[in-house]
Amino acid sequence: MAGQVLSHPYLWPQLLVLVLVSAVVMGSPGPATISVTAVGAAFGLRDSLRYASGIVLGTVAVLLVVTTGITAMLASVPKLTSLLALASAAYILYLAFKIATAPPLAARTGGALPTFLGGLLLAVANPKAYVAIAAVFAGTSSAGELDASLKLAVLAPMIVAIHALWLLAGAAFARFLRKPLVSRIINLTFAATLV
Repeated sequence: MAGQVLSHPYLWPQLLVLVLVSAVVMGSPGPATISVTAVGAAFGLRDSLRYASGIVLGTVAVLLVVTTGITAMLASVPKLTSLLALASAAYILYLAFKIATAPPLAARTGGALPTFLGGLLLAVANPKAYVAIAAVFAGTSSAGELDASLKLAVLAPMIVAIHALWLLAGAAFARFLRKPLVSRIINLTFAATLV
């Protein structure tokens, strides 16, 4: 695949468009990106890595579901679509509550941290992920030269990079969360933004 890209220089502009479009569309705020940022801010970088890994793996799973056409099949089952939306909303509310009530980092003595499974489930049930990935995938299809495997090879690392940047942004807020009043304001802001 790398040889294919290197031997066809006219593919480079199409790859650049794919990267830019995915950065803007998939990287825009949504439940997964905001939750990664909020978890990073509320719990710090190290304690958020499991959750962020779940979000990344779940979003890559969404990418695979979209590229294989399974999304269209799932959309044809209205009850399943409603169930996934309900599960996603419930988890987002739960996560927002956990973020809003998280104690300042300096006062933390342990407790339940966001989990890998929680991140995975949110990513898989995130409706914005399906729409954004489908838009990027379909929107860059008009060029015709980028096949699905090449798009997968570009978009999977973009998912990792996008969520890593959101996590780092959130973790940058963590230093402000050592003061109780500032911590409460930032956590409530992130929780409200997530919902």
